[in-house]
Amino acid sequence: MKGSNFSYLVKQGVVSVWHNRMMSFASFCILMVSLLFICLAVLFSLDIGIIIGNIEDTNQIIVFVEKETPEPELAHIRDVLDSFDYTASVDYITPDKAWEMMQDEFNESIAGVFDAIDEHMMPHTFTVSLNDITKTAEAAERFRIINYVEKVNTPFDFVNFLISIRTTFTVIGIAILIALVAVCIVIIYNTARTSVFARRTHISIMKHVGATNAFIRFPFFIEGMFIGVIAGAVSWYLTKITYESVVTLFASDIMLLDVLGINNIIGFYEINWLVLGANCLAGAFLGAVGTVFSMGKHLKV
Repeated sequence: MKGSNFSYLVKQGVVSVWHNRMMSFASFCILMVSLLFICLAVLFSLDIGIIIGNIEDTNQIIVFVEKETPEPELAHIRDVLDSFDYTASVDYITPDKAWEMMQDEFNESIAGVFDAIDEHMMPHTFTVSLNDITKTAEAAERFRIINYVEKVNTPFDFVNFLISIRTTFTVIGIAILIALVAVCIVIIYNTARTSVFARRTHISIMKHVGATNAFIRFPFFIEGMFIGVIAGAVSWYLTKITYESVVTLFASDIMLLDVLGINNIIGFYEINWLVLGANCLAGAFLGAVGTVFSMGKHLKV
């Protein structure tokens, strides 16, 4: 294609956006809303995964060691606990520290109870955090057979609940995303067909005077791409406003910050340009391809 023809077709594609502004506006709205929903669904799905991960990080296995365990053996037990691939961190709690922690957990009204308890009865304790909670059962079994380990406490019910929640949210998130993409493609395609149908006479005339299919398609391709880029930019801005508003709303609750670790979720400023680029590219692709594919039968003259 000659340079003059290319610039002419690009100009025609951009100009036709204004000439057919009603249909262009309809295509713009459909693309913008579709990209907004898809982008928000992806961002919130990622955030839910981070929040569940934060909750998982609070899950710990408690390993109690016999009171008379020698100091060298305590160091050895810590090394063994830390040697497993699924171990994220190991913390040692001395009997004195465990005694202080137990006193702090109970109300002052029953503080007198501790007078009858020997603080030296507290065992040596290790708290082990795992980087994969699906390994909890395996880890508990392997920790129990370590020399001098007296007891292992594992919150199996909590672990199973977290695994179930994570699986459920993953399946639901993928299903919602697939459904949104499918619905958006169908709507965009039908909108593009309506736009092309409104100009079927113009296409037919061009075909009868000898214009090739590529020559006819190219301005529509540019038009769809131009509308898609604008829709992508606007959807990015609306995504930014909506996402930051929702995050600010939840972040205002200090309890949620502590329990769910919402302060660790994705900050929009971190992915600002990535989201803008992805939205514009997706909009350009959907707008251009949807318009071109919807022209099929109108080119058969």
